[in-house]
Amino acid sequence: MEITEKLKTGMMREVQETVCEANTAVTLGSGTLPVYATPAMTALMERAAAELVEHLLPEGWTSVGISMHIVHTAATPCGMQVRAKAELTAIEGRKIIYRVTAADEAGEIGSGTHERFAVAAEKFLQKAQAKKKL
Repeated sequence: MEITEKLKTGMMREVQETVCEANTAVTLGSGTLPVYATPAMTALMERAAAELVEHLLPEGWTSVGISMHIVHTAATPCGMQVRAKAELTAIEGRKIIYRVTAADEAGEIGSGTHERFAVAAEKFLQKAQAKKKL
């Protein structure tokens, strides 16, 4: 079975969260203001992408992020909802490519591209753990 045979371009996933003190720039250390942090937006975009394919990969497989190219174009204050959407735009072997966007109730706040790679989870973890022995 091809690892990505169930994946199709055009598939989408949307996730959301509320901006609160825990995901502000001042709390995460990415700035000094109490607005939605770029690292929080990036993580929400990545979560949408990961969740989109997770249940479609073979048992024992997962996807890992390998690149993120985004812009964060508007601030969002505490109390507002942020939605991130991932759309699968291409599949190149085990590499999965997405267009990602984020918006609050007033409109788009960020966009970009994200790439993930399908991996055998146990093999991937063993390779990571082997670094401790170096």
